Amino acid sequence: MVEYKRVLLKLSGEALAGENKTGCDEAVCMNVAKQVKALVDQGIQVAIVIGGGNFWRGRSSAAIDRTKADQIGMLATVMNCIYMSEILRLVGIKTKVYTPFSCGSMTQLFSKDDALALMNAGGVAFLAGGTGHPYFSTDTPSALRAIELECDVILMARAVDAVYDSDPKTNPDARRYDRISIQEVLDKKLGVIDLTAACLCLENKMPILLFALSGENSIVNAATGKSNGTIMTV
Repeated sequence: MVEYKRVLLKLSGEALAGENKTGCDEAVCMNVAKQVKALVDQGIQVAIVIGGGNFWRGRSSAAIDRTKADQIGMLATVMNCIYMSEILRLVGIKTKVYTPFSCGSMTQLFSKDDALALMNAGGVAFLAGGTGHPYFSTDTPSALRAIELECDVILMARAVDAVYDSDPKTNPDARRYDRISIQEVLDKKLGVIDLTAACLCLENKMPILLFALSGENSIVNAATGKSNGTIMTV
């Protein structure tokens, strides 16, 4: 059985919104927090990146300058991380929210040494604000920070339960992969992660486990080798 020692958990903003489709569903977020606490209690170190799609999806608007749209998206991820960090504090976990740019007293500038010290002490590091630059989705900072923090794996919690060769919602015959290499994901143009993130993970040998957040104990199962999602190997 595979059990990871340090993981980067990538959550989609939409998943945190639950049935509300926007904002944060407190019950969903509390469930995530309890699972993260269970990992920390087992000695697994956790860093978290959260998307901003429950507040802003800038790529859907052609009327707004791409750079400005992406900046709004970065701030949406900061809001999500501040919210989730407080939910984690409610269940007894020390947290810090790091950003690659200054947000006054609300966050701290990212420091690898500080983040590792926090995780070594049983805290959870939230990595908000993307890379601080436009033209990247949150997949890329997930890959970047996972590599920088020397994580064992990226746990990618999505609305979909695995990697498929086509959209299972529109194609009932879509092929499901239990295991696939990141190179195959690129070659087949499956689009499950951004090209930049995929190349970073491939070059730096960072595996990705994609699974459905909605499953019972999905995060705990993913971190302890019991997930039925898709492992993307290097």
